[in-house]
Amino acid sequence: MIIETLYEDKDLVVIGKPTGVVVNRAESVKTETIQDWVEANLTLYLSGTTPDDDTFIQRSGIVHRIDKETSGLLIISKNQLAFRALQAQFKERTVHKTYIALVHDKISVDEGQINAPIERSPFNRQKFMASASGKASITRYKVLAHYELGKQIYCLIEVYPKTGRTHQIRVHFKHFGNVLVSDQKYAGRKRYKKDIVWCPRLFLHAARIQFTQPANHKVITVEQKLPEDLQKALAKLNKYDL
Repeated sequence: MIIETLYEDKDLVVIGKPTGVVVNRAESVKTETIQDWVEANLTLYLSGTTPDDDTFIQRSGIVHRIDKETSGLLIISKNQLAFRALQAQFKERTVHKTYIALVHDKISVDEGQINAPIERSPFNRQKFMASASGKASITRYKVLAHYELGKQIYCLIEVYPKTGRTHQIRVHFKHFGNVLVSDQKYAGRKRYKKDIVWCPRLFLHAARIQFTQPANHKVITVEQKLPEDLQKALAKLNKYDL
């Protein structure tokens, strides 16, 4: 597994997760995970521990998750103090994440916010849905450019999730009427089959993350450019101005 390291210091490392790779091990996962890579390539330190604080070990220092199909930035802590501090930043919503996504159809408002609670689907436990009974979920977005291919319009957008629900961006834009390109879970079978002809995987990339370094409290910003496979897919479209 080839992993790009974008930032590293004595307390943490920020890597670029490839698409198709699961972050944490599970009984249902038979392929190599980011957790396997961490244990093979990084040295984790036990410092400032409490007797019942074993989450750091169980997760091999991985602070947060990214969907298997999504590529992009992932923070891994090297010690428990950093792990707890970074998890607290996520809980307090002081970590700022920026994703790049390509969605179907025109978005009428160039900048906006989707505020729709999310819960697991009762019909398919592998999927999530917008529901009034779900957990509060907020996603901000900004349209960067418009494209077309044949009669289909697409919007390239920056996405700023304010909460961290599973599949949040994918569910919110489906709810908004603008499903992500090549989203096998949420785009629908017919649309997905058409998408993968020119875009071989989910068009969603965690491109930027900003957080506070736990020891020296400096603000750290890390970026990773759009992967080559998504750049090639975008190049197949015709850009235009509305």
